[in-house]
Amino acid sequence: MIPPQRTPSPEFSPLAMGEDLTPLPAYKAAGNTSVDFSGLLSEPLKLHEDLTSGCGGMTWPAGMTLGKHILRYHKDDLRESRILELGAGGGLVGLAVARGCAVDKPLIITDQLEMHSLMIHNISLNCLKDKVKTGVLNWGEPLPQEIIDFKPDVILAADCVYFEPAFPLLLATLSDLLKLCSLATIYFCFKKRRRADMQFLKKAQKMFKVTEIPDEDRPVFSREGLFLYTFQAV
Repeated sequence: MIPPQRTPSPEFSPLAMGEDLTPLPAYKAAGNTSVDFSGLLSEPLKLHEDLTSGCGGMTWPAGMTLGKHILRYHKDDLRESRILELGAGGGLVGLAVARGCAVDKPLIITDQLEMHSLMIHNISLNCLKDKVKTGVLNWGEPLPQEIIDFKPDVILAADCVYFEPAFPLLLATLSDLLKLCSLATIYFCFKKRRRADMQFLKKAQKMFKVTEIPDEDRPVFSREGLFLYTFQAV
């Protein structure tokens, strides 16, 4: 169960933080890694990380935070959900949900075409072909018919706030997705790296109902500049 809602503590408000919180981490060399989300997965995920096709090819902190949250608080309440992941990269969050949560319907992980082969590779590495499908979804463009027909009601987005020119495109896609299903919830986790990231959040607050999500690890990940919200239609 999710703890009761509460107002964000002022010291953890991302809008109150300084401009330069933390630099981007150093890139990793291509290779395989194993992730169990602090023991929340009995069988760890195997992930191939490869930055050849873009920065989405490695595991980033917001993906770890969002995946851990969903596994801890939503393990048994997503059975009937139609789940879509945006900006999936190698598929960390979507694959974690497919492996660790009770889901009856295949979920869809999406990113740009450059990341498609990596998503497919990681699905195969974890023997999740029956539970996870892939799709190409370019932010700001019309939604693919497959996504329109799917009508996702749970949308996962981690570390999608990193490239300022893409902010309007991401907001447009989030808006389009919420129009497909008025009761949909977007679980959105990002790491604040620069002031522009906060401009994204301010714009989101004007477009959607934005709520900070309670989490027992919040004091820890907030100090690392990570923030976890839900976006819903107003």
